[in-house]
Amino acid sequence: MRLHRNLVFATIDTLMAIFNDNKYADKEIAKALKRDKRWGSRDRSFIAETTYDIVRWKRLYAEIAEVKEPFSRPNTFRLFAVWATLRGIQLPDWKQIEDTPTRRIKGRFDELSQIRKFRESIPDWLDELGVKELGEEIWTKEISALNQQAPVVLRTNTLQTDKQKLRRILAEENIEATSVKGYDDALELVERANVFSTKAFKDGMFEVQDASSQLVADFLDVKPGMRVVDTCAGAGGKSLQLAAIMENKGQIIALDIYDNKLKELKRRAKRAGAHNIETRPIDSTKVIKKLYNSADRVLIDAPCSGLGVLSRNPDAKWKLQPEFLDKIRKTQEEILQQYSRIVKENGKLVYATCSILPSENQEQVKKFLNSENGKNFRLVEEKSVFSHTSGYDGFYMALLEKK
Repeated sequence: MRLHRNLVFATIDTLMAIFNDNKYADKEIAKALKRDKRWGSRDRSFIAETTYDIVRWKRLYAEIAEVKEPFSRPNTFRLFAVWATLRGIQLPDWKQIEDTPTRRIKGRFDELSQIRKFRESIPDWLDELGVKELGEEIWTKEISALNQQAPVVLRTNTLQTDKQKLRRILAEENIEATSVKGYDDALELVERANVFSTKAFKDGMFEVQDASSQLVADFLDVKPGMRVVDTCAGAGGKSLQLAAIMENKGQIIALDIYDNKLKELKRRAKRAGAHNIETRPIDSTKVIKKLYNSADRVLIDAPCSGLGVLSRNPDAKWKLQPEFLDKIRKTQEEILQQYSRIVKENGKLVYATCSILPSENQEQVKKFLNSENGKNFRLVEEKSVFSHTSGYDGFYMALLEKK
């Protein structure tokens, strides 16, 4: 591979914004890709994938390069030189990366790879927490899996098409996708591609949604004609899937505290042809209280640490702090107490997170069931999805029934 100066410099600029200014990787990469309209798909892929790689392995590369944050521009180039050396890429004769000690880099990599916190490039506290909650064996396998690049998975919008037809239509646009065993509507891309520019996407035939995430709506056991409340709907990936399962019959009320996310859901619903979704911003407790004892099904896709989706959000490793975890567990507990009241008698509730930690999952459900409100519910089924066994995001879901 030949390194091009303008692409490398764009990558360095992006990394400095992510590391030193605490910017979100996906947003900074998207901004970087707009810098030069002459860049082709390979150029754009280089910037995106190289940036994500260096973000993912920041601690390991910094240890090898012997640099500390905040990273100066020369130090960021040193991180890049480590990345290139470990991939066998010949370094050009640029002053920014001259005198890179190639042999020493490889030696340090072999040495540090014997220690999990360096090999998997994670903070000490997170490594200790993973062992405490999951045990040495599962944590070692899971954090390794979460450091792999996430596959691109699509969910077929059955309101508009079926999986096999979608696969043929994508093939006509030179995008090859394969069925995912055990997932009814999922297609996985053989090679990464910008699916958002396809006619199939613009016609609402699919959404990009990880395979594990696609399990949650099915777990809720919805039927056409039901009244369903998606309490933490966000931009509505699961609301859209529920609309498809319900064949646009019945009512889905999508709630969220962020109105801008619900506006995005409206746009997505229009494209998808999902007509039974009503959005309601949670601007007061009255919004929730009006819905008490009214829903056949309630989905609580709770805010969480996001540890199950590190493969697609590697910068979350560096943004996450122990104090946030304490705070989010409290929020989860409060949400379960309040939103569970929306379920009517004999109705069902799913509590789900994209976390792998029992303290955010099984322990929250157990605590709820032992509470005054929780005594009205019984646990029907729960499911933990690990990345190292599924190949997709880490997820948890629990189905509860109101007596």
